[in-house]
Amino acid sequence: MKTVVITGGNKGIGLETIKQLSKKGLFVYVGSRDIEKGNAIVKELTGNGFKNLKAIEIDVTKLDTILFAKHLIEKEQGHLDILINNAGISGIVPQSALETNIDHFKEVFEVNFYGVVGVTQAFINLLRKSPQPRIVNISTSVGSLSLQSNPSWPAYEYAKYTVYASSKSAMNMYTVQLAYELRDTAFKVNAVCPGYTKTDFTNYKGGEVKAAGKCIIKYALIDQNGPTGKFFSEESNPHTGEIPW
Repeated sequence: MKTVVITGGNKGIGLETIKQLSKKGLFVYVGSRDIEKGNAIVKELTGNGFKNLKAIEIDVTKLDTILFAKHLIEKEQGHLDILINNAGISGIVPQSALETNIDHFKEVFEVNFYGVVGVTQAFINLLRKSPQPRIVNISTSVGSLSLQSNPSWPAYEYAKYTVYASSKSAMNMYTVQLAYELRDTAFKVNAVCPGYTKTDFTNYKGGEVKAAGKCIIKYALIDQNGPTGKFFSEESNPHTGEIPW
């Protein structure tokens, strides 16, 4: 049975992804910065027939919780097959490149960028013990430098998300560098934009959450012939899914 850790798993797209992974027979550690909320979600899901779930406290801004989670999984499983870095925040909006306080940049980067680095580095040795390790970093198409600088792109006017977009662009570069370092191994490392989705993150505007979860799982379960070091948004490119960095 493959084992998965997903951060920010107690709501939204993360929660839907957990449901779909459970249905596929994987064991899922539901990462939540509030363990009580995580336990409540697992209890609810278990009561609705979902199996192989366990809540685990992971606050991506607190290294001690990350390391505790890593040691617990190491003790219980001995390895990790899939890491989904899903936890993220948008920050207050609108966001101005000229006027938004630098402290707000730091707050968003702490979760969206440094959090991904910290979690990935902590879990990498457990992932190395898997025959087919996978890392999926949840991104956004507004983090694409190519798309965001194209005046003909439908979301060109989303400059009001300058802090959020910048943090995801930084995470995208980390994804590229990580995939490069792991290029001669069995790892597959990709950035995935699940699309504009109906969750509290978007005030429940956008596409269906099931489609978003399905998109993430597609790249979490790719075989050894699958891509690595790529950026995918099936919403932006329904043909091949790949979009430019």
